[in-house]
Amino acid sequence: MAASQDVLSREDFLAALRGLSHRYWGTHPFHQRMHAGELSEHELRTWAANRWYYQCMLPQKDAAIISNCPLPEVRRHWLDRIVYHDGRTEGEGGAESWLRLCQAVGLSREEVLDQRHVAPGTRFAVDAYVTFARQQPWIIGIASGLTEMFAGHLMRQRVADVLANYAWIRREDLAYFTTRIDKVAGEGKETVDLVLEHCVTRELQDAAVAALSFKCDVLWSMLDSIERAAAKG
Repeated sequence: MAASQDVLSREDFLAALRGLSHRYWGTHPFHQRMHAGELSEHELRTWAANRWYYQCMLPQKDAAIISNCPLPEVRRHWLDRIVYHDGRTEGEGGAESWLRLCQAVGLSREEVLDQRHVAPGTRFAVDAYVTFARQQPWIIGIASGLTEMFAGHLMRQRVADVLANYAWIRREDLAYFTTRIDKVAGEGKETVDLVLEHCVTRELQDAAVAALSFKCDVLWSMLDSIERAAAKG
């Protein structure tokens, strides 16, 4: 156990977390090519179909975090994330918005839902993330999601660049991103506050930084897999 004097200050702990921003998947070559308008329709379809697997597994990841959390106030708050992605009724929620984007790039709902295009590497990375959330202490599972700190700006840029470079995609097709930009900013701040409040030992602080690093690896591995799968097509 680290000595109490080794505990990072709130400012230093936050700086260590934010210092991982360069590891976020916005810097991956595949995303760089997307923003530059260099992806083919096939590459966009491969990306959308594989990213679907990540989107549909997020509620299970969040449910795993809740199952490990003994604090009812946190569980009540975190439940909103599951509802956001799954919707309160059929045909609503972030997952449905992602399906609309898949259709906009030329995929049928059937081929997205049956996951026929999901690459093994994508499935492995996403499943590892869900398993991580199940096995780690709840606050470390939450810390792994601090990629939210880096997401808002990237989403704004993605909407602008996709609309500018891919003429067949309309703004309404990007509802997943346009409706999530403001929400992810609020969620990101709430998540940071939770992690800063509950990671009160150096051991927990180091575990939180490692968890965020792991999440960056998961996202990067997804794009590696998507890039390889698209090249084979």
